[in-house]
Amino acid sequence: MKGLIYDAGALVAAERSDHKVWAMHIEALEHDVRPIVPTPVLAQVWRGGPQPNLSRLLKGCDIEPFSEESARACGTLLAKADQSDVVDAAVVVSAATKGRSVVTSDPSDVSALADAHDTKINLHVV
Repeated sequence: MKGLIYDAGALVAAERSDHKVWAMHIEALEHDVRPIVPTPVLAQVWRGGPQPNLSRLLKGCDIEPFSEESARACGTLLAKADQSDVVDAAVVVSAATKGRSVVTSDPSDVSALADAHDTKINLHVV
């Protein structure tokens, strides 16, 4: 299985016990693949708890720091795409850099950013 990156919609779906997200997550872990959650994504969905399902999902994920280099890459991408969602840009930059698929509830914005990045990203819509 190719690696996964979760966007905010995937984390919200996990908290709501969405079967599709949990099935992908379990399959990834069974193949020794730890999905990535960029820190801006976590910031967008975390509300201080308790968020038991989200907390359980995050235990099986790698949380990716948002570095200055990532911030600059996101800003450049947002300018090129004429968009403003830093969280979506962080997901696309991470996916493009690592060659991973994105689990998203917002395929149109992610696709537009991937196009602006000149990158083909496989999307799993939840």
